[in-house]
Amino acid sequence: MASRASSEIKTRKTLSDIFRPQHPAASAAKRLKPSSLGFSGSKQPPNPIHCQGVASLSKCDDDGGVLPIPNDSESSRSSSSALTDQQISRMEFHRLLAKAKRNQKTCSGRVSKCKGGSGYVKLQELLVEDTWLEALPGEFEKPYAMNLCKFVESEICGGGIPIYPPPHLIFNALNSTSFDRVKVVILGQDPYHGPGQAMGLSFSVPEGVKIPSSLVNIFKELEQDLGCSIPSHGNLEKWAVQGVLLLNAVLTVRKHQANSHAKKGWEQFTDAVIKTISQQREGVVFLLWGNSAQEKIRLIDTSKHHILKAAHPSGLSANRGFFGCRHFSRTNQLLKKMGIPTIDWQL
Repeated sequence: MASRASSEIKTRKTLSDIFRPQHPAASAAKRLKPSSLGFSGSKQPPNPIHCQGVASLSKCDDDGGVLPIPNDSESSRSSSSALTDQQISRMEFHRLLAKAKRNQKTCSGRVSKCKGGSGYVKLQELLVEDTWLEALPGEFEKPYAMNLCKFVESEICGGGIPIYPPPHLIFNALNSTSFDRVKVVILGQDPYHGPGQAMGLSFSVPEGVKIPSSLVNIFKELEQDLGCSIPSHGNLEKWAVQGVLLLNAVLTVRKHQANSHAKKGWEQFTDAVIKTISQQREGVVFLLWGNSAQEKIRLIDTSKHHILKAAHPSGLSANRGFFGCRHFSRTNQLLKKMGIPTIDWQL
């Protein structure tokens, strides 16, 4: 009888084991949709060099192609772990995007409040990202900056000619990419001067606005370099949140008057930004397109940082050295070599 009871107990344990629910992590991994891997909206899966975290889900051959992982138990465990890492990465991206949106909202609130009172918020109050305020202490108190603030305020309050971008987006590049997270710097000249174009990020335009020719050429190079599909919009905010500082040398402009706010103090301010990155950070990749951007090399410690030079992507010069520069894949190769998460360039 004792032997029979023991046998029944063993049988019950075995049946319990058979019908025991799967581990929650395994179930979650099975439920994960392909779109959560970042493949939605693309004609093909992102290249492992430019898509953060994808390298752990696939292997690359010598030409950068993707090879499938063998279907064994250890690979399955690694894939589950990699999916968790991707989920964490996506959560971090959305956290940073929300922070950038909060900074924009703060600036919008300050502008709206002043419209009902003094008429214009002080320029220095539109830089609200704490990490930049700490990195640039006292910059707005310097004589050149005080003159710059007076000039911009008078231009906006004059009311004759519209000034771009809107006041709450003047420092959008710094408010969207915190100082401690800068991985890449793409330097532009001055903001787009057409209505609705400028949004405070170099080369970027809001969704719904026609993509300028320079940005079209950037997207063409991305397609040739990394196989990225050409997006339907020109909003580069996704790059900014990942650590790409999209900085113009001049941060404001009059409507239809290119370079109208040049040599008013903005160049000195943005030079200070570049110098601060050079002095206090290491391993930042600077993409310098065109002669104006390449003049900034004098501000950068090339022993600590990486410089990639090419022609400007405008229609006049893209065929003279921008197309084929492969700056996007080369940037990610440099970041990967330094152990820094790469940029997902696909919009």
